[in-house]
Amino acid sequence: MNPRFLAALFLVAPLHAQEALPVELRCEYHRNPLAVGTAKPRLSWKLKAANEGARDVTQSAYQIQAIADGQGGAELWNSGKVDSAATSQIEWAGQALASRQRVHWRVRVWDGKGTVSAWSEPGDFGIGLLDPVDWSALWISAKDDAAFTTTENVQNFVGDPERGSLILTPAKYLRKEFEAPMVTRATLHATALGVYTIELNGKRVSDERLAPGWSAYQRRLNYQTYDVTQLLQAGKNAIGATLADGWYAGYVAYGLLTGQEGLVSGVNGRYYYGVSPALRVQLELEMSDGTRQTVISDPSWKSSLGPITETDILMGEAYDARKELNGWSKPGFDDSAWQAAVCKTGTNAKVDPHPGNPVRPIEEIAAKSVREQSPGVFIFDLGQNISGLVRLKVKGKAGDKVKLRYAEVLHNDGHLSTENLRCARATDTYTLKGDPDGETWTPEFTYHGFQYVEVSGFPGTPDKDAITGIVIHSDTPRHGHFECSDPMLNQLYRNMVWTQRANFFEMPTDCPQRDERMGWTGDAQIYVRAATFNADIAAFYTKWLRDLNDDQWDYGAYPPYAPRPLARPNEHHAAGWMDSGVICPWTIWQVYGDTRVIREHWRKMNDFMEWRAARDPSLAGATDDCGFGDWLSVGAVKTPIPFIDLAYHAYDARLMAEMAGAIGDKGAEARYRDRASKIAAAFQKLYLKPDGSLVVHNQSAYAMALFFDLIPEAQRQQSAAQLASLVQANGNKMSTGFLGTRPLLPALSATGHHDLAGILMQQKEYPSWGYEVENGATTIWERWDSYIKGQGVHEPSMNSFSHYAFGAVCEWMMSDLAGIDRATPGFDRIRIAPRPTGTITQASGGMETRHGPLSCSWKIDGDHFVADVVIPPNTTAEITLPVSGEISEGGQPIQGRPGIREIKGQQILAGSGSYHFSGKR
Repeated sequence: MNPRFLAALFLVAPLHAQEALPVELRCEYHRNPLAVGTAKPRLSWKLKAANEGARDVTQSAYQIQAIADGQGGAELWNSGKVDSAATSQIEWAGQALASRQRVHWRVRVWDGKGTVSAWSEPGDFGIGLLDPVDWSALWISAKDDAAFTTTENVQNFVGDPERGSLILTPAKYLRKEFEAPMVTRATLHATALGVYTIELNGKRVSDERLAPGWSAYQRRLNYQTYDVTQLLQAGKNAIGATLADGWYAGYVAYGLLTGQEGLVSGVNGRYYYGVSPALRVQLELEMSDGTRQTVISDPSWKSSLGPITETDILMGEAYDARKELNGWSKPGFDDSAWQAAVCKTGTNAKVDPHPGNPVRPIEEIAAKSVREQSPGVFIFDLGQNISGLVRLKVKGKAGDKVKLRYAEVLHNDGHLSTENLRCARATDTYTLKGDPDGETWTPEFTYHGFQYVEVSGFPGTPDKDAITGIVIHSDTPRHGHFECSDPMLNQLYRNMVWTQRANFFEMPTDCPQRDERMGWTGDAQIYVRAATFNADIAAFYTKWLRDLNDDQWDYGAYPPYAPRPLARPNEHHAAGWMDSGVICPWTIWQVYGDTRVIREHWRKMNDFMEWRAARDPSLAGATDDCGFGDWLSVGAVKTPIPFIDLAYHAYDARLMAEMAGAIGDKGAEARYRDRASKIAAAFQKLYLKPDGSLVVHNQSAYAMALFFDLIPEAQRQQSAAQLASLVQANGNKMSTGFLGTRPLLPALSATGHHDLAGILMQQKEYPSWGYEVENGATTIWERWDSYIKGQGVHEPSMNSFSHYAFGAVCEWMMSDLAGIDRATPGFDRIRIAPRPTGTITQASGGMETRHGPLSCSWKIDGDHFVADVVIPPNTTAEITLPVSGEISEGGQPIQGRPGIREIKGQQILAGSGSYHFSGKR
């Protein structure tokens, strides 16, 4: 940190006791990012009460000061005192920023009493390479040689091991040595058409996996930036890269994209974007005298094959330790037998800093048990279904080969159930080098969804510590918690979190295990709000929404998944899926107060809405060509797709009106409000009867109509009664699928049937969430009956045991049962309204908002209702408690107590702080 900037920290001291301190400085959702993809980044912070126990802490003004790194610490921006309560996404308004620029910044705030705080601890950010001319590095790869490719038959597709030829390719190793003086900073920019890792002087530069990730390669490619100053040395250095096919040239949605009709000749489920991977690396060195040196990928690099003899994200990896290249990324390695790297054409796509969260190892899980299933075949149980890999520990002779196979569940006789993997081989193989001290190995360029690992070929009998599970996924900051008096619901919540973790893997995937792992848009929009309760997904969805909009069809429709491989035909339009292009940006705005995400995608959202209007001019609802509908519903009466299409069209129009208002487009706001009203009228004319019943008489239809506010107020209770009667007639069980389940409980609770919602939540008979838990689930299933005790796996041809769509009920658990939610976008105003139901006598839920932690913990204590509430600084909470008498705190009336701004009956308006309320039920 520049001394001048540090000295400035002490120039201004608060004149009085301060109430608020700015903490957790962020830029574009990240703490101290090395490279952001905009010259006008947004800055954010949170407020922390200076004194523990303080209440009603607010901000009335702020001041941002920023200086350049180097250049004597020249001031780039001093906002002066800005009268504003804003603490989030404040756009840079200082001197224009340029590629590679590093900035130090800090902030101080004035509280509600006008007292100024001390300056915050400084934050940092860097500007990425914003212009194509900033890249001098060339695209390189190893020499292509078909002799390095191996083939085998696909083994996992249900009942048919001879589905076709599986093409497997090795990883390529590339290296370069160079001289460097003593440096003050070394910055590495790297990307690939494929996936890569980088080593510098024998040390890996990052623990990231499968970088640079997956994107719409023809339009956008992401890159990573690393500070490698500590890895560089004066004198001789070496840089090495390992390169693999990844999503670019490897297998992508193997069975899905071939229609599950076998392998298509000439396509074979891979090469959807390109045939061979390529690498681009730019190492920029800065010296104390201001001079610079750049080391780039070019034909001076050398290439070779190595120990990773086969690797593919879906199929798995093979590693022959006898072929290890000891010291290959260190200077002085003998690469005389290596070949010169080959220059590649590369891509004309936009190259951006990766805006999301890196995929990396998050935690390790020890095996719970190991048993010998058959002679020489051992089954390890992690006790938890995860996405990731394993670390193998083994000792044996050179040439011993250990095979690892993965599964989420077992058959009744105890052997692996891999049928649901379809064409995903999901097999890793390790060939020993014979180290007498033992060997450890973890695959690099693949991942699996699994709880069980089958180990064969192991020399001797393995102990439990021979296999350790390594959980890998996008590192979205986790923050949510839920706990209640029903152990089943507690396990269900854990299952939801584990499923979210497993599928927030570079994109919101549908599943982590089979030959699919796609960013399905329907699943994403159904679950996005629930996801925000459990983790900070703002950066994650920033990245994925760019993928979605990059892959929007030119005529306006959104695809059913993103990114979409180029070979996928463009006739797929799915009601409830394509709506993700509107619903997800709206949700990110609602939760994080982010209006830039609206502006960034506004034109494309409008294109989608215009296409939608043009294809349904009579407002009768359109029939799509996917036929997903209310996917995997179990009721006898199915919801027609035109019904779904029209309902979502109305909902989208309403959300578009709200977003237009948020960005100040009054004309669009009026147009979309008018359009939403007309669609709702058309819906009512087609589907609503005078008695409040619907022409489509099933649970999903009523849930959607009520949730999307398509029923006039005069008939709303009648329609809700119809929904309740359908649930009751079904034995207090649901019959909904993906689209109908998310709105079901919220619709019941909002219309006077909260107790029935609670019964559904605690139901344990099929179909229900409790049924999954009772059958041993540790994640959310794709089907209500994915597994049946005593019978085994149901419908193995399409059955995932880690599929978050039905976990969308987490939204209801948090917002209705625990009682925490936003009242206005960005949680500037908060709603706290816990609602006991069923047999639940205690519940607690919490999350991190952009302002800080929010939680509500309540219990029924005899004839009293007790609630502990935490409200983040700089917010106002509307608190409604289910009590009939006077509300007290610590045995005293709350009127006039600190933080309490207003009392209206059982509703309290309160500022930030921790509260302990009690009242008679």
